[in-house]
Amino acid sequence: MIQIAPWKIVLTLVVCALAFLYAAPNVVSEQTRSWLQINLPGWMPNKAVNLGLDLRGGAHLLYEVDVDLVLKERADSMLQDLRKSLREDKIGYTRIGVIPGGVRLSLKNKKDGEDARRILRKLERNLDIDTSGDGLKIDAVLNEAGKKALYDHTLAQSIEIVRRRIDELGTTEPIIQRQGDDRILIQAPGADAESLKAIIGTTAKLNFHLVKDPGDTGASKTYPLSEDPRQKITVERRALITGDMLDNAAPSFDQGGQPVISFRLNNTGARRFCDVTRKNVNKPFAIVLDNEVLSAPVIREPICGGQGQISGGFSVQEANDLALLLRAGALPAPMNVVEERTVGPSLGADSVEAGKKASLIGLALVLVFMALAYGGFGLMADVALIVNVALIFAILSGLQATLTLPGIAGIVLTIGMAVDANVLIFERIREELRVGRSAISAIDSGYARAMGTIVDSNLTTLIAALILFSLGTGPIKGFAVTLGVGIVTSFFTAIMVTRLMVVAWLKKKKTSVLPV
Repeated sequence: MIQIAPWKIVLTLVVCALAFLYAAPNVVSEQTRSWLQINLPGWMPNKAVNLGLDLRGGAHLLYEVDVDLVLKERADSMLQDLRKSLREDKIGYTRIGVIPGGVRLSLKNKKDGEDARRILRKLERNLDIDTSGDGLKIDAVLNEAGKKALYDHTLAQSIEIVRRRIDELGTTEPIIQRQGDDRILIQAPGADAESLKAIIGTTAKLNFHLVKDPGDTGASKTYPLSEDPRQKITVERRALITGDMLDNAAPSFDQGGQPVISFRLNNTGARRFCDVTRKNVNKPFAIVLDNEVLSAPVIREPICGGQGQISGGFSVQEANDLALLLRAGALPAPMNVVEERTVGPSLGADSVEAGKKASLIGLALVLVFMALAYGGFGLMADVALIVNVALIFAILSGLQATLTLPGIAGIVLTIGMAVDANVLIFERIREELRVGRSAISAIDSGYARAMGTIVDSNLTTLIAALILFSLGTGPIKGFAVTLGVGIVTSFFTAIMVTRLMVVAWLKKKKTSVLPV
């Protein structure tokens, strides 16, 4: 243990130097950090630890997703598909309609019952099909497995779209997670709650419909015009182009200098847009957003390039926000705020200050104790402890981890635990000296025999940190991250940094008396 390979010495010194280098941005001002980010190469250290909601302030929002509306829309979709399939298979019916969670069909002939049930099973896998009324009336309703799958898909899709929208705002490390069957928790450090709600709460469901011909008897819907809600426009029920066919959307200006949104469709949307506009020249085409008609321009000629513009009397900010929403995608269902909290930056600043004081007091007490208890070796352990703190912040900065108040608690705990390994080693060295071993033999034996205990104690704590990270949420994960990182760095500093200093001191002094 006394002989250290040269490559280990070089590696230890390089890691220590990088620790202070990468931790340095955390102790400089925001202006200095911005200058570093602008003027230094990308690989140079210029990032600090991200502060969480409880330290930086921000918005805490709990949304409830309207899953019942999704179920209703699924039933409407089943109805449209069923009507089309019955028509293709020439199956007659007297009545067809939507019931909660499914559809109801009344047949003309009982002999068509099996064919109708076959069509329903093809339309939807998780259906409970009930036949009554002498076999003429069929109810098909989503079963519990089907509803659960639909709700899970809706929540997962909503979370992904919300994440995309928040990422577009440049918010750092937001927490977006599911709560229960129909709720989504959003915590965004540094964000304004009102602007966040304006972006998240908009469904942004975009559809393109042909305006209904007065002589057409097909299914239709009526929407108000966004500029004048008193004016209604009736469109064909089935959307020909949907928002999920958008490839990109960006704010721009038309020839008159008015803000508009330029969009580009994907290959599927471009082909369909081309076919629709070719077949409906000189007919109005309504652009519907969240059940309001933005505009209903007349198709003058086929549009086959897959690009177009949406106008609607937008302001510049409205065009920017709407383009952001369209890029991120439409929410599958409306979301309503059921809980809202705003953490002010002053409270965050108080928490940061309290965390700093706790960390510094804890560090100072540990440093004094080690120096008094173990003399010169204790001072070496103190130097290793300072390196350990620098390593923790360097790793957290490099990972761009989010530091919360429980995370600071993890760092304070790590500072107290970081000297455990050195205490075990030094006590073992003391025991070896008492039984008459030489200085070199006592150090060698102390490090060798304490290693097993150090590994066991650190490993068990690391397992606890991993379990907390796997099963915990939000602040619990923050505590687990700092605790886990601190365990790894304290093991390194105790085994490598302190030992390197002890061996270097021993080779220089060549003494038989150890300051322990």
